[in-house]
Amino acid sequence: MTSSYIPLQPAVLSLDDAGHLYSATYGDVYHSRTDALGQAEQVFLRGNDLPRRWQGRARFTVCETGFGLGLNFLALWRAWRADPRRATRLHVVSIEGHPLEREALRAAWDRHLPQALRASADVLIAQWPELLPGLHRLEFEGGAVTLTLAFGEAAVVAPRLSARVDAYFFDGFAPSRNPAMWSPEVLGALARLAAPDATLATWASAGNVRRTLAATGFEVRREQGYSKLHMIVGTRSAPAGPTCGLADDDAASVLVIGAGLAGAGVAQALALRGRTVTVLAPVGDAGAHRGHLAAALTPVIARDDNPRARLSRAGSQRALRRWAGMDDAVRRCGTLQLERDAGRATALAQALSGLAFPAQWARAVDADAAGQLAGLPVARGGVYFRDGLLVRPDRLVMALLSAPGITRKTGAAASLRQAGGLWQVCDARGAVLAEAGQVVLACAAQVPALLRAGGLLDPMPRLAQMHALAGEVTQAPAFALQGGPRCIVGGEGYLLPEVLGWCVAGSTYAHGAQETEVSAAGQRVNLDKAAGLMGEEAGHALRGLPAGDLPGWAGWRAVLPGRLPAIGPLTHAPGVWLATGYASRGLSWSALGGDLIAAWLCGEPLPLETDLIGQILPR
Repeated sequence: MTSSYIPLQPAVLSLDDAGHLYSATYGDVYHSRTDALGQAEQVFLRGNDLPRRWQGRARFTVCETGFGLGLNFLALWRAWRADPRRATRLHVVSIEGHPLEREALRAAWDRHLPQALRASADVLIAQWPELLPGLHRLEFEGGAVTLTLAFGEAAVVAPRLSARVDAYFFDGFAPSRNPAMWSPEVLGALARLAAPDATLATWASAGNVRRTLAATGFEVRREQGYSKLHMIVGTRSAPAGPTCGLADDDAASVLVIGAGLAGAGVAQALALRGRTVTVLAPVGDAGAHRGHLAAALTPVIARDDNPRARLSRAGSQRALRRWAGMDDAVRRCGTLQLERDAGRATALAQALSGLAFPAQWARAVDADAAGQLAGLPVARGGVYFRDGLLVRPDRLVMALLSAPGITRKTGAAASLRQAGGLWQVCDARGAVLAEAGQVVLACAAQVPALLRAGGLLDPMPRLAQMHALAGEVTQAPAFALQGGPRCIVGGEGYLLPEVLGWCVAGSTYAHGAQETEVSAAGQRVNLDKAAGLMGEEAGHALRGLPAGDLPGWAGWRAVLPGRLPAIGPLTHAPGVWLATGYASRGLSWSALGGDLIAAWLCGEPLPLETDLIGQILPR
């Protein structure tokens, strides 16, 4: 474990002598000893002149330090619901270094939450995330209210946020108890997100807090606060710093080129935000995934929690939320990720211990426990991920593209050009197929050719190195495997649970292939890989299947150097966006890439940390 990784430490609640919720770590209570809801309304809502300031706006964003029991968020949400002139969309970003586990939060609410907030709290607790480091985007009111929970130390998290903040709720434990939360570095990092007319409020009225906030560019003053105490309010005085991108026209339509996992993910994310989307692709329903019976989405872990692991976790969590309810296409069945040998399994168990992830999200298992989870003997132990997803790609793509507001159009894009303030997509003869002010190129390995034809590829050497990698999967009859495993079994290859009488085994990587095809040689590779994961009986059955006579599917992967995708805007071509290079992890990037681009275009807080965005920006 490297020194840079800081495990997330959940909060431990206790009661002080008067029966108030208390943090022994910081030696402070969680909220007002008299009226927590009254304090939230007086200090944070009225201190930021709410609800007046959000009235008539398309969007309004609040940034909070110290989520705690969520009282400020619940009070804010309650005020928004009660205001007929409320902002169309309310976004809240809240930093919490020591979040509460779901049951601890529920128990605290049962005893201490004001009755007026309980109905909303029930909705919130149903979405409460696992305590994993990073950003967690929750959505309410059909997406009109979002809560982005930033779990981690404020000094680490604050510089990684991207938003355009209209109001700040500076809360948390007292500056004397938790000085790191109130440091010039943290408050300065958050102030750089301020909109030109941003305001702030806090119950902490100490002189050093006032001076620090003033130094970040706010005109601050002390006022009468709650229960005879003073508070600080402030208004932005210095020019606002760089923030996340905002669309010029929230109602403008968006053109998406490509109807695979990348394009469908972007189209659905935009449509859910009320945007009109046209999807252009050369083939019909399910596109390149027609006949792709099943695939798996499994997170990746690394002992130093490196960017690849963090991106994988973010993609898995976003997919789990975005695809909830698509039971015909997505099933949470769990994944057993087996190690190559017993020595590596021991090292992995030690890494998991250092990462301190919740055991219900990922835990080390020996071969016996792994076999019990799979329902069949397996070759060795590894890690069990409860959130492993079994996905039917063809059905998922069709479900994503069925969102209201999405129009399908058939055509083969060959070039991209700008005309009259719009981007036009043309076919091989130069005829315009579609045009829009914002265009998302999500057509896998065809993206470099489109950019080259429009003279846009030269500034992006990494994109110029994209190549197409062929691969195939094989369907093994479930009856030959005692019905197949109950969960995904992965490692060197994978074997999936039964779908329509078949268990999918994969996959091959054919470098330099001129075409994709289901082959006897490829099926032999897939069956042997799957056999190496299973116990003796299932392994023998897999090796005995007639390679070349089984059903399967073959397709292409668009691969970039480093095997991370390219997602985001082209700085040298405003209005053009990329969602490509998903390689063999299209399921990991589909929902995350879609929501990232949609949040950018719609002026929302971005659902991914800026250092991770830097890893996947087109270049």
